[in-house]
Amino acid sequence: MGAPPGYRPSAWVHLLHQLPRADFQLRPVPSAFAPHEREYQQALLLVAALAGLGLGLSLIFIAVYLIRFCCCRPPEPPGAKSPPPGGGCVTWNCIAALLVGCAGIGIGFYGNSETSDGVSQLSSALLHANHTLTAIDHLVLEMVERLDEAVRTELTTLEEVLTQRMELVAAARGARRQAETVAQQLQGLAFWRGVPLSPVQVAEDVSFVEEYRWLAYVLLLLLELLVCLFTLLGLARQSKWLVIVMTVMSLLVLVLSWGSMGLEAATAVGLSDFCSSPDSYILNLTQEETGLGSDILNYYFLCNQAVSNPFQQRLTLSQRALANIHSQLQGLEREAVPQFPSAQKPVLSLEETLNVTEGSFHQLVALLHCRGLHKDYGAALRGLCEDTLEGLLFLLLFSLLSAGALATILCSLPRAWALFPPSDDYEDTDDDDPFNPQESKRFVQWQSSI
Repeated sequence: MGAPPGYRPSAWVHLLHQLPRADFQLRPVPSAFAPHEREYQQALLLVAALAGLGLGLSLIFIAVYLIRFCCCRPPEPPGAKSPPPGGGCVTWNCIAALLVGCAGIGIGFYGNSETSDGVSQLSSALLHANHTLTAIDHLVLEMVERLDEAVRTELTTLEEVLTQRMELVAAARGARRQAETVAQQLQGLAFWRGVPLSPVQVAEDVSFVEEYRWLAYVLLLLLELLVCLFTLLGLARQSKWLVIVMTVMSLLVLVLSWGSMGLEAATAVGLSDFCSSPDSYILNLTQEETGLGSDILNYYFLCNQAVSNPFQQRLTLSQRALANIHSQLQGLEREAVPQFPSAQKPVLSLEETLNVTEGSFHQLVALLHCRGLHKDYGAALRGLCEDTLEGLLFLLLFSLLSAGALATILCSLPRAWALFPPSDDYEDTDDDDPFNPQESKRFVQWQSSI
């Protein structure tokens, strides 16, 4: 099958497509895109479940680490005021993890934008294809109505005027038959009329889902950014309550990161299977949804010299009939108008209608050519299989960096919290505040000295 113009499966598509797949019984599953088959659905769910396994292992590791830290920590000597050794290393480890998380957030914003751009390109291609299909139906309807009107009015009037010359009446009736032939052939060119599948509705549904997906990722990215910033603030000010709150929030964002990683991995794998060979699946799906013949779909989706134009015969017959009408009208103008002056007006009106119809016919021929719709098909594939897939991979990298950074933060924050000085609870109080315990103690000493 011929590839759309400008689209070639990328290296990422080939790499992801070659990954092994298995169902819930760990039996191998072919990598051909088949979303309606149960085994293929189980294979994608198993890919998403790997993120759940990673989350479980991460939580177990964090729990074991914190239990070991709490239970196996050596007791501090009485009266010790200096922090135990390694405190600076713990703080810097936490800061490094926060910086990695911030870098992952930047990657996530870029990936979210790329994914949105790809979906927008897909929607634009669908809308442009709908414009082409609507223009074809409109031109066919306009030409058929114009020819029917000419048959009912000008040709009928012309036959009435030429009743005294039977050979001229025969020529007018021949033009009538040719006009009816053109109208009949043109009606078969509006192939999309009555099709239940609407590209506009598909574009609106895709845009609706993408809008909420984009918003959800923006909220997730902003949430992690706030967690990183407030964690840095808590470490800088050595605020225990802020560090405790950010520890809980880090645990929540860790779960969300692993969850998003599972969705991104399953979507990327499924999209790579589709993009490795999209033509066959799209052809079968479109034929099932629209009921159109395979000759029409092959012509527009493949658009190569091996596939002939299914409308060529109708176009040839219509063009030939229009040429016959034109020659017959010229003959009537030459023979009938000198003898019947009243025939000049309907003949001239018919020639004007014929000129407009021929102009619309040339536009229709250009629109029916596979080049335009095939170009929209290629643009949709590029948006989906290049920009969207690239964005998903960047989002996958963001989730991976975020999960690693948050796991490190959850292991480091309790150790950093244990190194904070005991006076942390009063760090925000004013030295001149009489309710400050230190100030109250100095006040009692001053009063006793008096």
